[in-house]
Amino acid sequence: MSTTRGNLKRTTAISLIALAIIGGTASWHYNDANAQTEPTTEAAPSAPAVEVVTVTPQTMRQWNKFSGRLTAVDYVEIRPRVGGTIQRVAFQDGDHVNKGDLLFVIDPRPFEAEVARAEAALVSAESQVELTKAELARAGELLKQDFVSKSVYDQRQNAYDVAVATVQSAKAALRYAKLNLDYAYVKAPVSGIVSRPEITVGNVIEAGASAPVLTTLVSNDKLYAEFDVDERTYVAARRQAATGGAMPVELTLAGDDGVVYNGQLYSFDNKLDLRSGTIRARALLENTDGALTPGMFADIRLGSPSKQQLLIVSDRAVGTDQDKKFVYTVAEDGVVQYREVKLGQSVKGGRVVLAGLEAGDRVIVNGLQRVRPNIQVTALESETTDSFQSR
Repeated sequence: MSTTRGNLKRTTAISLIALAIIGGTASWHYNDANAQTEPTTEAAPSAPAVEVVTVTPQTMRQWNKFSGRLTAVDYVEIRPRVGGTIQRVAFQDGDHVNKGDLLFVIDPRPFEAEVARAEAALVSAESQVELTKAELARAGELLKQDFVSKSVYDQRQNAYDVAVATVQSAKAALRYAKLNLDYAYVKAPVSGIVSRPEITVGNVIEAGASAPVLTTLVSNDKLYAEFDVDERTYVAARRQAATGGAMPVELTLAGDDGVVYNGQLYSFDNKLDLRSGTIRARALLENTDGALTPGMFADIRLGSPSKQQLLIVSDRAVGTDQDKKFVYTVAEDGVVQYREVKLGQSVKGGRVVLAGLEAGDRVIVNGLQRVRPNIQVTALESETTDSFQSR
């Protein structure tokens, strides 16, 4: 029994020694692993690279866009000046006519007869003048010899004066008769496009206040473009125009911007519309290809009288913060700055800067998603050149 217990104690001691050795080895391996996996200090991140464009003044004309409609420079309702029967219509619907071209013929025979009567009356009046002139001369000779009284001479003088006045009246009647005869041939008062005839051959018409419209005529070599501008634009246009130079206008038709019609501002109305806060402007344009016609809807661009030095910022640089527009600039020390900007008209590829930037500022145009205010960046001048054009 004692021998068995002795063996058990030796076995237990050996096991404890083995466990101690294994534990020490494991501990040495664990410490060595910890020593190998201790974190090392990482290098600080480099400043992000961004592309910038240096803002420089651009010489260009400022343009403002409006919508308007075309109206005729001359619009005429052709009405008869004399009454009678329509004898002839001398045009087709939609013809282009020149000033003085014949449009209608009203039966001229009654007016020809009136001219003939007036001519005869004039001849009679001129004959009476010759007669009374001769009688006055004889009465003057007889008065010198005291063969007639002064009263008789005065009567001869009065008869001569009446005859002269009658000639003047006869001449006026003849001119009036010829005028009515001329009115029987209705002619175009201006050049342009004529509408359809409203009164056809055989109808009897009257002159005067109730005279009917025979047709209408609109000029088409030039047209007005009428559009409403706001008060600010009106004041700026007036002040710029006062410095000299006409304000150019470019017009394109709605849905057809392939052809541009050029003209210039013609006039402003004499008062502001209180309901809309706008004033009516009128531009005069050449109808170069004859395609324009009154009533058309058009897109209108009104330019400044002269070109100006403007700061332009690329569309790529502009961000939106609720109702504000902003850009990021890079200072000389490479720090990003937030700039709220006030923008004006659009140009091709950018916007006019009214406030918030100065010439020489470096504006970030690429890499905006990687920056925020007051961080350090590496600014690289953009290799992409923005081409700004007024539009």
